[in-house]
Amino acid sequence: MIHVSRSSLLRIAAPALLLACATLRLGAAQSAVRRTPDGHPDLSGMWTNYDTTPFERLGPGEEFPRDLAVSTADWLVQDSPISPRRPSMVVDPPNGRVPLKREAIEKRDAALALDSGSLEHYGPWERCITRGVPGSMWPGAYNNGHQIVQTSDFVVLHSEMIHEARVIPLHGRPHLPAGVRSWDGDSRGHWEGDTLVVETSDLQESVDQTAAHSEVAHIVERFHLTPDARGARCWRMI
Repeated sequence: MIHVSRSSLLRIAAPALLLACATLRLGAAQSAVRRTPDGHPDLSGMWTNYDTTPFERLGPGEEFPRDLAVSTADWLVQDSPISPRRPSMVVDPPNGRVPLKREAIEKRDAALALDSGSLEHYGPWERCITRGVPGSMWPGAYNNGHQIVQTSDFVVLHSEMIHEARVIPLHGRPHLPAGVRSWDGDSRGHWEGDTLVVETSDLQESVDQTAAHSEVAHIVERFHLTPDARGARCWRMI
């Protein structure tokens, strides 16, 4: 399991937001944790995280069909663990809802109120630019494949959705110059024992519900790999 935790300093969302686990699974079952030549857990492989759990807890009238999209059906016949559906991936606040600040709601609603012919009406996900960080790791209705490529100096997280890749340097490589920002921010990774810790900063502001943050957000993901009770390699996002 890879445990990914998120810790953010937010101006437009809540200062604390915890997410429940979303299991990602590898097709072939393996009983032991593989290691690279330099001794770290080998996270490389093709993973998937199909999950019908909604990101936020649904209110009255918000329920939707729990079946997965047609394009995911072939994954369901594989002998691998499937995440149980929970009320929501957001587990703190207890109501399972992202507590956006008023200014974030106003910015989001203003964009949505624009004419549908305006490019600014659509967010970066709809324009196939990026789902952002950490949104690119959330399960969706389709295109939930993830490839991890690992070397001694880099880890690459390549997502099927939008085919975007996060190239994450390891071992204390300097950050980008001040004022340089990208859609997915500036990520750096380091190992804490058998846990890969990825810290991302210098993000562009986002008011998307699944990745709401301001430019001062600091996101921490933790990846820890172990075999689950069935012997399959899987990782989880919290």
